[in-house]
Amino acid sequence: MATRILVTGALGQIGTELVEALRDNYNPQSVIATDIRDVANHSILKSGPFFILDVLDGNALEKLVIEFQIDTIYHLAALLSATGEKNPELCERVNVGGTKVVFECAKKHGLRVYAPSSIAVFGPDCPDLAPQVTPLNPTTVYGKTKVNGEQLGLMYWKQFGVDIRGIRYPGLISYKAPAGGGTTDYAVEIFSAAIESGHYDCFVRGDTRLPMMYMEDAIRATLELMSTPSEQLGDSRAGYNIAGCSFTVDELVTSIRRHLPSFTCSFNPDIRQQYADSWPNEIEDKLARKEWLWIPEFDLDRMVDAMFVGLQN
Repeated sequence: MATRILVTGALGQIGTELVEALRDNYNPQSVIATDIRDVANHSILKSGPFFILDVLDGNALEKLVIEFQIDTIYHLAALLSATGEKNPELCERVNVGGTKVVFECAKKHGLRVYAPSSIAVFGPDCPDLAPQVTPLNPTTVYGKTKVNGEQLGLMYWKQFGVDIRGIRYPGLISYKAPAGGGTTDYAVEIFSAAIESGHYDCFVRGDTRLPMMYMEDAIRATLELMSTPSEQLGDSRAGYNIAGCSFTVDELVTSIRRHLPSFTCSFNPDIRQQYADSWPNEIEDKLARKEWLWIPEFDLDRMVDAMFVGLQN
């Protein structure tokens, strides 16, 4: 695995924990965190180098790559589903344009790239149990940008030999950083609401079942994929399915009540219900298990327990 790393979108939900993990594994000064925004007092700003970077600025990116002799980029900068639908032009420009900038830089300088995908690549024609290989016809702009990113990644690998890898993340649940405007944000927001007020008003129905994953599993999966020898990875390298645990909001509420028996939840579905309905209920991840030995560790109850420990400490 690389020893000189640059992370885009480092202040986001994934980036916050990925940078922490990378700096734990390597010299913190060799993990360069970047984001378009500067959040005062963020832990990342204190644990190692941080620079303001717009991923659409190829010259600025290349300058950092050369200055710090970067050999791997973790490209996390993106607009997520709910945010992206409100501004589709910006979503396209950042998610596709920014990815092209990163891939071109990788091509020029011989870099490895991690560029995550999402379950948003699936559309309503996908089976409820999403297979690795299936038609990708998403209904959201965000999903379409992620399909484009997977296709670009495969093209840059096959045509130019750029080592690009990615995971189709399920909804990610974490207490260390706020959710970033995605359709699955309810599965994060519900914990703070439960602790602070004992009630949560959910923007999807109680019977909505979606693939989810505790962030610790997602970070471990990311590092395990990036440490796998390239020759073990096949044509799904730019967007592997990985499964964590699938559950309905009602099942999540039941698990939370093990800690807070009086917790209540109401349901007022908004436009995000349509996005959720277009996605599969579960993920089939046989290929990830075979090619790089992926195995999740957190089920629903273990995840809920970890969230309560994290939020109450």
